[in-house]
Amino acid sequence: MEAYVEGDVEAFERLFRSLGPSIHAFFVRSMGRGTVAEDLLQTTFLKIHAARGRWRRGEAVRPWAFTIAARVRVDWLRRHGRAEAELDEEVASARDPREDPADAAATQERSARVREALDALPEPQRVLVHLHRFEGMSFAQIGGVLGISEGAARVRAFRAYAALRKLLAYLVEEER
Repeated sequence: MEAYVEGDVEAFERLFRSLGPSIHAFFVRSMGRGTVAEDLLQTTFLKIHAARGRWRRGEAVRPWAFTIAARVRVDWLRRHGRAEAELDEEVASARDPREDPADAAATQERSARVREALDALPEPQRVLVHLHRFEGMSFAQIGGVLGISEGAARVRAFRAYAALRKLLAYLVEEER
């Protein structure tokens, strides 16, 4: 990041290769596949480029970049709403014809149930679960990304995971 701030064009390419897949996965998990995730990824890196001068030396780049990504996501949801993201996800989740239809249907049903449970969480909890579970961020990093304390991030995570366990308890019972 320091090299990029100083004008090294190749440093941006390394930054994109390093962070791009994780940020894209964050958008795919929270918004659905397809053009929305791609657009949000590009918007995030445009904002990273514009804000590069405000990055503080020594600050961890990953949480800083995810802070920008989280804000890009919230801005998009405010402008377009959840319905468009869900439509994009439905189009992208079409089944691969080479898969066993029974296995594909079961996997798709389970994924839909988990996604419904995640979607049932309040927005702050849902984003926290994505950053913690799928991006592997610490609670201190998540607190920085979301503008809350580490303790508040831990409490929010505890409540989110408790709600998910409750919402998904029937899946465990079905498997038994």
